[in-house]
Amino acid sequence: MTVNVEELVRESLREQADRSGPVPGNFADRVLAVRRRRRNRTIAGASLALAAATAVAVAVPVLDSGSGKQETRTASELRSDDVVAHPGQTPPRELIAAGDTALAAYSTFKRVPQGKGVEINTRTYRLLDQRTGTYKKDTRWSYLDIAPGMRTAAVLEPELPARRIGLLDMVTGKVERWIKTPRGVGGVEFSPDGGKLVATTYAENPDRFDMQHPVSDGKKTSPGPATPSRTGFYVVDVASGESGWNKVATKVVELGPASINTRQDFAFSHDGRLVYSGLTSAPHQQYYDLAGHKRSKPVKERHLHWFDEAWLSPSGRLAAGGFAGGARTTASEVIDPLTGKRVAKIPGQQLLAWADDRRLIAWDIARGSNEYRQRLVLVTIGSKKTVPLSGYRTSDFDSGGRWHPVFAAR
Repeated sequence: MTVNVEELVRESLREQADRSGPVPGNFADRVLAVRRRRRNRTIAGASLALAAATAVAVAVPVLDSGSGKQETRTASELRSDDVVAHPGQTPPRELIAAGDTALAAYSTFKRVPQGKGVEINTRTYRLLDQRTGTYKKDTRWSYLDIAPGMRTAAVLEPELPARRIGLLDMVTGKVERWIKTPRGVGGVEFSPDGGKLVATTYAENPDRFDMQHPVSDGKKTSPGPATPSRTGFYVVDVASGESGWNKVATKVVELGPASINTRQDFAFSHDGRLVYSGLTSAPHQQYYDLAGHKRSKPVKERHLHWFDEAWLSPSGRLAAGGFAGGARTTASEVIDPLTGKRVAKIPGQQLLAWADDRRLIAWDIARGSNEYRQRLVLVTIGSKKTVPLSGYRTSDFDSGGRWHPVFAAR
């Protein structure tokens, strides 16, 4: 059987992760396509007001019978069904949502040659069009994240590291404001309340592959992941655009694995008071305060691992764990975040986002197929039932049929 380069990269990262304990089979896929899908948290009224102030919301006019005036609502607001599923669509064409969480966008990847043995792992995004409730291709952005409420996206232009962050109105499709960043930014993420951004800075494109780190299948040698070039992070106030940069040194171990991956973006803690970076080995996360000082893990995040993407439940009482299935079955565990002990075993190959405190959106595989042919499903604690949300994506890493979700609170 012929093995392609992406499979080799997955295998090498899998071996790297195995040094610190068992990981699910698609670990490397998460590393290469990592997204923070934790936009399903409770949003306070003040945060909603801030989101309204930073994004224009004009869409479908609705008559207010009490005042006789017209107000405007987005397509996602009008589709208030508890579950909006399209199991026959892959990639999705129409809104997918469950509980408090929706598929706000998704991306596909393609390795694009740059010459001299360099390739860039390039994303193409499809964003939810809030006027129609469908996903529309938008090639203007190399990287993005979407705020709670799905009215504003933080976007980076194609050339990474980027020198400014755009705030994109997801109703009009226009950038309402640019925030300049003197140091180049390669990744962005909103805080849980949407009031801040953490922007990860890099000296070089974090999606770069080069022949200085080649990978081979025994027949063909291809570019491998470049040396990590991360330099630190900005914390940006969304309303004012004010920001402060914090230097974080990149540690690379000679003749061994780097302490971080080539792309290792910062993310916010569950309460938004800290940011953290994933690490390739124990202790798996390093936390910092918003001024860049190292901090200990929050109590409820001590037993979590950065690539178990659903993280804490909206209330913080439960947490998504890792793969808990077998050779012929898929399952995942839910843990007590204070003790790390399993409290439930539920269907699903990989838990992606909480729909509410009892339900999660997960990847699961087709019966009898390989571990990379997955679809989105809704699973419930205490139930063996799964509700299909999308069609199955293909197993070919850089094909248009292998798409990567970006979730947000709706």
